[in-house]
Amino acid sequence: MPDAPTSAPGRSAWLALVAGEASGDLLAAQLLHGLRQRWAGLRAAGIGGPALVAQGLEAWWPSDKLAVRGYVEVLRHYREIVGIRRRLRARLLAQRPALFLGVDAPDFNLALEADLRAAGIPTAHFVAPAIWAWRPERVELIRRACDHVLCLFPFEPALLAEHGVPATYVGHPLAAVIPEQPDQAGARQQWGLPADARVVALLPGSRRAEIDHLLPRFLAAADRMRREQPSLQFVLPAVPALQALIRAQVAASPVAACVRVLPGASHAALAACDVALVASGTATLEAALFKRPMVIAYHMHRLSWLITRRKMRQPWVGLPNILCGEWVVPELLQDDATPAALAQATLAWLDEGPGAQARRVALQQRFARLHAELKRDTVALAAQALQPLWQRGGGA
Repeated sequence: MPDAPTSAPGRSAWLALVAGEASGDLLAAQLLHGLRQRWAGLRAAGIGGPALVAQGLEAWWPSDKLAVRGYVEVLRHYREIVGIRRRLRARLLAQRPALFLGVDAPDFNLALEADLRAAGIPTAHFVAPAIWAWRPERVELIRRACDHVLCLFPFEPALLAEHGVPATYVGHPLAAVIPEQPDQAGARQQWGLPADARVVALLPGSRRAEIDHLLPRFLAAADRMRREQPSLQFVLPAVPALQALIRAQVAASPVAACVRVLPGASHAALAACDVALVASGTATLEAALFKRPMVIAYHMHRLSWLITRRKMRQPWVGLPNILCGEWVVPELLQDDATPAALAQATLAWLDEGPGAQARRVALQQRFARLHAELKRDTVALAAQALQPLWQRGGGA
């Protein structure tokens, strides 16, 4: 892709913003929408996806250029990603935004933020890197890189304060967007699903590597589930960039007739379903906010897995389990993520026995409490925390 135009997004103070994947794009878009309402005439440019572009971001590169997870997978794209960061750094140092906001994507953003901050550009990071879960050594880079961190979870500011990093808990924007009582009947009507059907949502991720590793396993698991319960229906949301690939794999699978691909509609899928089979990541939190039972799965290149496993600090990888501090939903990772195991764990949530029903009710109640904990006026809290940095950088 050729370099983006070198002109700044206007002569007045402007915001530089980098969101590195679909989930970051959605989070950043909600925040940018709110900031534009509060900061009149706000201009923003950087790296983002469709949601940010819809909110007026001038996207110099698309966010999917950075949507890579896993050590081996990153190595395959290393030269391109480093090249983008080098050109972006030079452009930002030349054009000097009033504020740089990195949204998630810590491996890309933190080093960039450190260079910009050293040059006198105020920097903030939205979504605190999960040093409480893995790679605690990154806190030194966070301290050097960030003037302020906006945290999604309530325990994070105190943890960062122990290391001298200013931080503010702003809640999770999804908790304000997702209704506390999802409209399952309405979602099913929207997509032509029978009101009384048993529906399983398949969410294999939003990255190409996740689709490659997980979608075949999910479809094979769906085939096993369908053979045990022939009336099951499946919904599968697909981000636009991967929709053709996903549709092709579904069409070639034995369950093509009962899998409905929903273009970019993860919330509709979660609202409509009874249970979700979901890749570890932000989608697991979305499923929890929709109060849906789930099975969390992940699979990556073996070398990436070996490195990742050594750096883990907690027994869980799924956000619902981490935030609840206990095993509330099953996790099937790497070699354990077989189609047979995925099918068995998912069907267990659909069991009609009294024990299974009580388990579902208890989980929904726990997720309702989590929803209340995470629901805050995120935009107002974030704007209040960012305002001093914006003004320091020359913003009005």
